[in-house]
Amino acid sequence: MTTDSNMSHELRDKVRTGYAAIARQNDNAAAAVDAIQGCCGVSSCCSAETDATAFAEQIGYDGAELSAIPEGANMGLSCGNPTAIAQLKPGEVVLDLGSGGGFDCFIAGPKVGASGRVIGVDMTPEMLNKARKNLAKYRDSSGLDNVEFRLGEIEHLPVADDSVDVVISNCVINLAPDKRQVWREIARVLKPGGRVAVSDLALLKPLPESVRADVEALVGCIAGAVLVKETESHARDAGLANLKLETNSTYIETMTSAQDPLYQKIITALPQGTGPADFITQLSVSAQRPE
Repeated sequence: MTTDSNMSHELRDKVRTGYAAIARQNDNAAAAVDAIQGCCGVSSCCSAETDATAFAEQIGYDGAELSAIPEGANMGLSCGNPTAIAQLKPGEVVLDLGSGGGFDCFIAGPKVGASGRVIGVDMTPEMLNKARKNLAKYRDSSGLDNVEFRLGEIEHLPVADDSVDVVISNCVINLAPDKRQVWREIARVLKPGGRVAVSDLALLKPLPESVRADVEALVGCIAGAVLVKETESHARDAGLANLKLETNSTYIETMTSAQDPLYQKIITALPQGTGPADFITQLSVSAQRPE
């Protein structure tokens, strides 16, 4: 008999394996592609640096910020810009859940400055290695030494209680088997008055089971997504307040119009007359731990 715990381990292993493959493919210049494909997915979205930059600008990143980060940190795995939602300030301590190659950490670093700190947590060693290799380039270009990366699962963060001013995350919480526990961890590590800024994928209505059972869709941040109201419930139950949730169809429409292979596959599994944007949405979540 398969227990919930065993299922969680299996799902986590599938995600770790998928993102390890993305990290390896992104390091291989011969594997770079010339078009957006499989964003957040096992085919390694936006492996070509120019495509990753263009895609990031489409979903809300500033071109000047993008040009300043280390080459290779942006792998096109974003579905929004949590650093913009967070309105980061100098001196703040920022925690990035599922930091990947360090993309949002390197965006956040200059915003918090030399008196601030950015901590990236990722459970995939290959992603962590990639991020740490990028650190030297970041230090050289920015003149800052305020970013670090730690190995860990976002359900069990390697971060002390009441130690973080802002938690950010970009298209990652949907991958966690126990999302309720992730939100409890967010509340635990935040200082009183600390803020949350999350960009994620969520559901407007349940997906067909054929899509939810697909491993590629799971690693592609879709099959693991939950309803918007569930995300709101998880955050409230964790004790967070001043919740603001905003849905946006731009990301989904971009992926669909770009003929992304994963989204094209999903279309074939959806009821006739419907499309991905009828079920899936980009979701921005902001919240605060009460003082």
